Amino acid sequence: MSNLASPDVQPLRVALLGCGVVGTAVARLLTEHADDMAARVGRPLQVVGIAVRRAGKDRSETGVDPSLFTTDAEDLVTRADVVVEVIGGIEPARSLILRAFEHGASVVTANKALLAEDGPLLYQAAQEHDVDLYYEAAVAGAIPLLRPLRESLAGDDVRRVLGIVNGTTNYVLDKMDTTGAGFAEAVEQAQELGYAEADPTADVEGFDAAAKAAILASLAFHSRVSGKDVYREGITEVTAADVHAAREMDCVVKLLAICEVTDDPAEPGGRGISVRVHPAMIPRTHPLAGVREAFNAVFVEAESAGELMFYGRGAGGDPTASAVLGDVVAVARHKVVGGLGPGESTYADLPILPMGRAQTRYHISLDVADRPGVLAQVATAFAQHEVSIETVRQQLLSPDPATPEDGRASLVIVTHSAPDAALSATVDALAELPTVRAVTSVMRVEGE
Repeated sequence: MSNLASPDVQPLRVALLGCGVVGTAVARLLTEHADDMAARVGRPLQVVGIAVRRAGKDRSETGVDPSLFTTDAEDLVTRADVVVEVIGGIEPARSLILRAFEHGASVVTANKALLAEDGPLLYQAAQEHDVDLYYEAAVAGAIPLLRPLRESLAGDDVRRVLGIVNGTTNYVLDKMDTTGAGFAEAVEQAQELGYAEADPTADVEGFDAAAKAAILASLAFHSRVSGKDVYREGITEVTAADVHAAREMDCVVKLLAICEVTDDPAEPGGRGISVRVHPAMIPRTHPLAGVREAFNAVFVEAESAGELMFYGRGAGGDPTASAVLGDVVAVARHKVVGGLGPGESTYADLPILPMGRAQTRYHISLDVADRPGVLAQVATAFAQHEVSIETVRQQLLSPDPATPEDGRASLVIVTHSAPDAALSATVDALAELPTVRAVTSVMRVEGE
């Protein structure tokens, strides 16, 4: 440590873009653990500035030296060896990162939306300027997930990534399952605890999880996958009845990000990538079913390594800052000793399959007339679309007050695996049957 503290040792300059919850935690930890960071990097790290939108705002509660705050982010990134971007969004983050590259700075970012939209552009710019681009904090907060995919499993063949990557939706669905709360009530609880934003659209509509799924698929399958390639459904349509139906099957509803390589004879190479985000029922015996509150967990299935599970806090100031600082240490060490970390790997260039060709299973609830031949009509609709039925459960329902003379029954059907297009067409055909009063619930089943 004495050599590192010597005035002859030139510190590495760190610029921080953003001073919100994560940015404040990063600034604080860089100060509190300065000696440890210097020992791990090989040179001291010096914060040379923190870019903020408003200069006059009172930030005394952050404990950060007020002289570091600046509104001139464009100048700040030209004076740094390492730039940490935690402002989020597309602009000005994209322009500032590109400017940092042009001036020789490596970049650490937590910006999943930008990476999902413009990852190839950023990778190319980093490569042209011989600098690093690291983004462990962009997916699953403190969980070390991206580096194992990018580095530890680089010699393996990853086949599938399945996980819960949004803590807000997991909290909402967990409360709906464990307390019987409705969707709106559970969202309100999440907002009160700080798990959900005042406008939770990005979370509950699946945009956040879709951006993360694009990043995971790109790394896992060595192919370019953008946010627009990801099939997305949120949880706003999940009802208490869906959660109850899952419980009757000894399942639980989770919003899942699913990235997998599948055999597909329709593609020239015989394989393609399916990337999707949607709610699904999973058995309570599955490890993901036990992921509670706002935690994240991701399963990775590789040919040689087998099944790996990564679990931990997926959001929050300190957990996300932990991932950011891990990247800061990595890129700073490259500055000290030379060399770069791995860049974009797209050699596989696998095609992105449409959702209709994804293999999945459906749980379908029907309100039907209680009369002979109904089950045969329903089974025929499945057979016509080449969808195999795994289980059927029937239960008599109370008559409709408007037509008390007509008997009613509930049919709950779980299918075998089939292309999603065939399953969707089956549901449409069922809705047209005169004996089907309503298709009351449709949800995919995963994890078996």
